[in-house]
Amino acid sequence: MGNSGGNTGLLAGRYRLVSRLGRGGMGTVWRAVDELLGRDVAVKELHVDEGSGPGDQLRGERALREARTVAQIKHPNVIVLHDVVEQDGHPWIVMELVDGASLADRMGARGPLGPHEAGRVAAALLDALRVAHARGVLHRDIKPANVLVEAGTERVVLTDFGIAQVAGATTLTETGAFVGSPEYTAPERMSGRRTGPESDLWSLGVLLCSLVNGESPFHRESVAAVLHAVVYDDIHVPEAAGPLRPLIEGLLRRDIETRLTADEAARMLRTYLASGDTSGFSVRRTPTQSGAPLGSPAATPDAPTVPASGGRSPQRRTVLMAVAAVVALAGLGAGTMALLDDGGKGGGATAGARDAAQIAEKDAEKGTGKDAGKDTGAGADGDAESAAPASDRTASPNPNPKASTSPGPGVSPSGGVPEGFERVKDPAGFSLAVPEGFARQARTPRVYYNSPGLEFRIGIHPQAPDPRGPLAVSRAADAKGPSDYKGYRNGQVIRTTQNGHPAALWAFVWDGSADDGGSRQTFDLSWNEGGKMYDLWLSVPVEKKAEGKRYFDTAVATFARTGASG
Repeated sequence: MGNSGGNTGLLAGRYRLVSRLGRGGMGTVWRAVDELLGRDVAVKELHVDEGSGPGDQLRGERALREARTVAQIKHPNVIVLHDVVEQDGHPWIVMELVDGASLADRMGARGPLGPHEAGRVAAALLDALRVAHARGVLHRDIKPANVLVEAGTERVVLTDFGIAQVAGATTLTETGAFVGSPEYTAPERMSGRRTGPESDLWSLGVLLCSLVNGESPFHRESVAAVLHAVVYDDIHVPEAAGPLRPLIEGLLRRDIETRLTADEAARMLRTYLASGDTSGFSVRRTPTQSGAPLGSPAATPDAPTVPASGGRSPQRRTVLMAVAAVVALAGLGAGTMALLDDGGKGGGATAGARDAAQIAEKDAEKGTGKDAGKDTGAGADGDAESAAPASDRTASPNPNPKASTSPGPGVSPSGGVPEGFERVKDPAGFSLAVPEGFARQARTPRVYYNSPGLEFRIGIHPQAPDPRGPLAVSRAADAKGPSDYKGYRNGQVIRTTQNGHPAALWAFVWDGSADDGGSRQTFDLSWNEGGKMYDLWLSVPVEKKAEGKRYFDTAVATFARTGASG
């Protein structure tokens, strides 16, 4: 139990700690008695390491910010703040005591909720979020453990605003740190992009899935696998959602432009809770999207049909869908991924379609085939912008050896070679596993391993380290994506690790060249190792991205510098 306050045995001479109610990532909540007013309260003790330092100061500032944040929101479904006190130099937050259990505890004891009860909970949380958002407050950590249900009244209470973001306020997160619960975090937050109310609505959609199914659709055995699921895997809404399915599908759209707004979601919930009917809310799809799994790039549904009592906000923001194979082997962090430039001449890792077309033309002149090397990005000598096929560079970082990861189907976590693949030892100083039958093509300083017909193209570019680092380089490439690649979309940069080194994963879709016959998905991983910067990418037709992702994950998981272990 924390220090309860000098000779009086009271915190701040007023609050007597009685028992511990729960412990989270950043704080412990105690049941206490307010001796002055004679009432039970909840007191939040922020976790503080031994000694003092910048971390302690940050925690103190976060506690005070949380108190100020909660104080701004007056709503029956938001925890009530009573006081903020200081004890031994550390702030404590005093709040109302909600006698009841969290949704996490309730589900643990009773199992999943039925659709109607889950809808009631969601409606209460949505009302609270709409008030918070109107005050410029984003919760950023909506999950079952942070929602209380009061015994007797069944009142739903949103709590723990410890990592909330307030418009205009300075972010209080350690550099490079990721705060929040990955399973419930929106893909755009994973990429380090500016986020808004839409991110809380995504979390509400995940929470709804958890309530009716017992676990989130992104539950996996490791953090890396969770991140990969959030930004890449197809999203399957559980059958138990029943009539809530259209609502959940609308909330779990990776494209922010088409994700349900709070007003739309509220109308759907009101209609459902009043009539039990959601037949009027259908998720419309274009003919090409019909039947595609929710969350896949080709299956982003249009906005659902909702009663015409208010249109969508004209503000449309695109959520770069982190097709990011990235996370399949990602190391945590709200981040990004970087492509490398050619000698730091300002072009970044943006080779681009323009470059690929030039190469294809050169190959055609040489009689090597109209499609040969169209994504190689060799470009003109010394031309940074033609350094590497930016549109073909996408990567799924290799796992951090200190973290549990899930490389993907058929990929051996130990770096072994799966069936159907062969390890190649390249003269350029590295080895990796590629599918059997892939042919090597050298375009110094880049090396390619291509499938027959060039549908699948794996590229590797060993080069001198860029002083900006992989993440900054990849972000720069992503920023130039629209100008370098025709139809550039779903761009995403993710901070990750490769062989224990900081890395960046860049993923995107573009229209492809004239000879490609359709859109292509690119995964591109960049990292520094052994005095070099490596850029490993794969380009694949969008409709075959799942197969291409497996090739990419295998290449990343088995990559080793010549002479290095593995």
